[in-house]
Amino acid sequence: ILPVAGWAFGSNSNRPPRAAPRTGAYRLHETPPSSAATESASSDDAALGEPICVYETVTITPSGMNDGEPPRQAVSVEDLTPRMKAFLASSGMRNGVVHVISRHTTTAITINERESRLARDVEDFFLKICPPDDRSSSERRKEGVRYLHNDIELRPDGKEEAERCRDNGWEIDDPDELKRWRDQEPINAHSHLISMMMGSSECIPVVEGEMVIGQWQSVLLVDLDGPRTRTVGVQLMGYR
Repeated sequence: ILPVAGWAFGSNSNRPPRAAPRTGAYRLHETPPSSAATESASSDDAALGEPICVYETVTITPSGMNDGEPPRQAVSVEDLTPRMKAFLASSGMRNGVVHVISRHTTTAITINERESRLARDVEDFFLKICPPDDRSSSERRKEGVRYLHNDIELRPDGKEEAERCRDNGWEIDDPDELKRWRDQEPINAHSHLISMMMGSSECIPVVEGEMVIGQWQSVLLVDLDGPRTRTVGVQLMGYR
């Protein structure tokens, strides 16, 4: 058998060669780009426009939420598209991408039609797949359904989770503080699980200053444990 360049013999003889490490923008054994090529790349960048990378945190207050109203584990759908379009227009970006991400573990981001009856279908569909715990405050709670996450009296479960509570400002080594932390924890495992199914981010192309979405498409925030004031992160990357 003839040896293959870049392959080693022995116990790992069938392993393919490793990719060559990179130095700058070219491979180690390749010739660095010439000054002419560099100038050409600079010209291409100039033709694209001025690079831009900007970020904004957008606050969303659910429609129909009353001041001081406590969360009741309601499901709602909010249209982010107008806020994203306004941010895009103010930035002056012409071509690139816009990224949007939920900053919560019981919300989701999706692209679909914003229609009130469809929003109710979304709630019905996902709560049939993943119904609320029978200890939940949700009107849709289902008898006999139990999730481990909702065993609040057993949490935090382990040193790592205890440390995460401390990192978030809860002095849970104090019994009174631990009780306060447990009392404010919602029975919302189903909301977390549905969020994982739906996803927490989207990336949309931008061409000639417009998001490339269809006529009936909207970028939607689905709140699975509301109503609550929520935030999403929006980042623009491209050229103006």
